[in-house]
Amino acid sequence: QVQLVESGGGLVQAGDSLRLSCAASGRTFSTYAVAWFRQAPGKERAIVAAISRSGTTTYYPDSVKGRFTISRDNAKNTVYLQMDSLKPEDAAVYCCAAVAVTRSFMLPRLASGYNYWGQGTQVTVSS
Repeated sequence: QVQLVESGGGLVQAGDSLRLSCAASGRTFSTYAVAWFRQAPGKERAIVAAISRSGTTTYYPDSVKGRFTISRDNAKNTVYLQMDSLKPEDAAVYCCAAVAVTRSFMLPRLASGYNYWGQGTQVTVSS
């Protein structure tokens, strides 16, 4: 099992940057694929980034590609989400999610593919 705790959210202005962190418990974190999802009021939860267990493969939807960067430090059991050039439409609660995978290339893109979730951190972007 793994427990996830997000941090780093806050209030920023459009164009600013934020770095979110997802700290995981457990000794086998390097066997988990991890993703960041976001959900704004009245909207569906959506993936914004995912990273394979080794960190060699990443995924971004078009909405954040080129602005968001996901990375991980398995020695620190932490995954990061660097968010640059933030827009008001990026405002949401951001959650990290994890799933144990048996192959390095496994990288689910749907929320149903993850079975461990953090509580989330609020990101607010003013225009």
